[in-house]
Amino acid sequence: MNATTRQSLADLVYKELGISKVEASNFIDDIFDLISFELEKKNKVKIANFGAFNIREKKQRIGRNPKTKEDKVISSRTVITFKPSKILKNKINKAFNVGENI
Repeated sequence: MNATTRQSLADLVYKELGISKVEASNFIDDIFDLISFELEKKNKVKIANFGAFNIREKKQRIGRNPKTKEDKVISSRTVITFKPSKILKNKINKAFNVGENI
């Protein structure tokens, strides 16, 4: 499985839109900067037909080291969650033929 990188996204924008590679790279950087900025302000970021990024606060809790069985306090923290849209879920399920017998 290959990874999609910022550079590969910029290359795709460059090829599809015919703008310079620098402009395409700046465009991708601006999109990620905008998403990051909104999440830093604890705003939800919804991208139509793709999904939504959200900020969630996790409370402090007790966890257990599975090897030593020792209890340990897991500190409270802020996490980013992603919920895919129904359209994205359907595309992924269709691509992997989820639900079909092998």
